[in-house]
Amino acid sequence: MKKTRIGLVGITGYTGMELARLLATHPHMELSMACSRTESGKRLGAFYPFLEKLPGSDLAISVYNPDMAKEACDVVFLAVPHGKAMEMAGELVDRGVKVVDLSADFRIHDAAVYEAWYKVEHTRKDLLPKAVYGLPELYAEEVKKAQLVANPGCYPTSSILALYPALSKGLVLPTDIVVDSKSGTTGAGRKAVVTSLFCEVFDSFKAYGLGKHRHTPEIEQEVSRFAGSPVTLSFNTHLVPMNRGILTTVYTKLSNPSTTLDEVHEAYCEAYADKPWIRVLPKGALPETRNVRGSMFCDLGLVVDPRTKRLLVVSAIDNICRGASGQALANANLMCGLDAAEGLDHAPMLP
Repeated sequence: MKKTRIGLVGITGYTGMELARLLATHPHMELSMACSRTESGKRLGAFYPFLEKLPGSDLAISVYNPDMAKEACDVVFLAVPHGKAMEMAGELVDRGVKVVDLSADFRIHDAAVYEAWYKVEHTRKDLLPKAVYGLPELYAEEVKKAQLVANPGCYPTSSILALYPALSKGLVLPTDIVVDSKSGTTGAGRKAVVTSLFCEVFDSFKAYGLGKHRHTPEIEQEVSRFAGSPVTLSFNTHLVPMNRGILTTVYTKLSNPSTTLDEVHEAYCEAYADKPWIRVLPKGALPETRNVRGSMFCDLGLVVDPRTKRLLVVSAIDNICRGASGQALANANLMCGLDAAEGLDHAPMLP
């Protein structure tokens, strides 16, 4: 069986690194183009020694060129910053290449909302109606037919999956929702900046971006779709001294104060019964990031607080795999007519 040819633009960041790792052992895909302007000319296995002797390790890193991508690739992953991806995606889509964009450039449907939050003009507004939001549990059928997929952000993935059953089934009110998230430091990217240095993050815990985190409109957009009405929520983020993982706690208000944990747990199990990457934990159990590290799993824990009449939902994902690269690969699988799980059914990494 001929393998699908994959291009990866932005090989040097954590998401590019993770994609290279996952693609090295994918049964039906092969990396045929790896791009980085700063590292061009180097052999991939030399740049990333962990890939040595694996498929693709002899590939020469090159400078991105859309015409070269058209000739060499069936699907291209864009692991580049927001603002840069929109033009690259446009060039590739115009040439008939399928694209999975890991940036935020096509996640938000309303260009004005995107520009207000990201402070960048959207230069390919024509592609926004064509871009499919790539959350496989909710939009797999749309992804299968898409040429351009907007890969969800890591925080939104953990938040949307936590809220979907509760809001879609009317268990909670679409108002007074607080999303409280903690992320490992890889979420800040691989740039050499002071705030990401080991001595700056080790043995410390801090909040950041309160009231203004750019993932806010993305979460509100998606939860509004299944809530059936516009949702405004409070999204708050924190940095914890660990490498990988996101733990999100969502605080909601029950629609019916007499709703029991048994009813909520049954609703969540029913909503995700055919979604193998969603693990609804037994009643009384709560997720931990170590149990999902390096995997596609999203673990969900449920608490009904009868005193405050709240439903608390705790979700744990790996921010690099489930929250970025692994999810991007799942979307590419669907776009190419493969099972979403091809090359992704790995057990979580041990400590």
